[in-house]
Amino acid sequence: MVTTILADNNTLIDKYYLGEPAFSAFIEDKGVSVLFDVGYSGVFLQNALKMGISFKNLQYVCLSHGHMDHTWGLDPLIRYYTELEQEHTAHTEPGLIAHPSVFRSISVDGFSEAGSLLSAEKLGCHFDMCLSREPKYITGQLVFLGEIPRTNDFEVECPIGVSGGKPDYVKDDSALVYTGEDGLVIITGCSHSGICNIVEYAKRVTGETVIADIIGGFHLLNPSRERLEGTCRYLQAQKIKGIHPCHCTDLRSKITLAAAVPVEETGVSARYEFR
Repeated sequence: MVTTILADNNTLIDKYYLGEPAFSAFIEDKGVSVLFDVGYSGVFLQNALKMGISFKNLQYVCLSHGHMDHTWGLDPLIRYYTELEQEHTAHTEPGLIAHPSVFRSISVDGFSEAGSLLSAEKLGCHFDMCLSREPKYITGQLVFLGEIPRTNDFEVECPIGVSGGKPDYVKDDSALVYTGEDGLVIITGCSHSGICNIVEYAKRVTGETVIADIIGGFHLLNPSRERLEGTCRYLQAQKIKGIHPCHCTDLRSKITLAAAVPVEETGVSARYEFR
């Protein structure tokens, strides 16, 4: 499996790509291509084209959750496919995999809309929709986890905004997991479910206990001492070879995590290959 970061808050030094406070990754596994999250704008698309990555034969779009920095790029992606149609350029119609609650409207202080701008009904006109709370295997080794059970006592649930008049706990938050020769590779968008909860569920779904890498946002933005220390203890106990925290992971958290497990730099254009 090969994973390439298309959008992130950070771009790698001397790599002249665009960054934004968002996330998107392109994943290839045994001839199957997956676009995981689409960022906030068309940045992921511009970067992909500059990298020589084409979405003409993309097979799946997979969304980690419904927040604006992971779904608002759907609009430029639809424009991209619409222009291919206008130009009579052959292309596939990708499937779209996500939790059923991804497309709800969310309001957060300062934002009247922080959720997806497009409904499932509207997207169904452009993608083959697969909305599931249960794990769904995309390839024999790559699985979308669906809804993540929240079981530990230090990754306390905190609502982010309001949806349907009630506090929103981002129950749609999910991740992708690849089962490789060296263990599990977990690719996450924001980890609102708690990165440790995600790892535990990944182990349960796959039956694998060894973690090779974790790539993506850890949702550690000024976390409580209890949460950060609990996360460090948990990840250290997993004896992970290395992690690549980005997007919604602040500097203090990365420094603290680095004392427990090797933290590697990541950002737009980073490319990782796993067997």
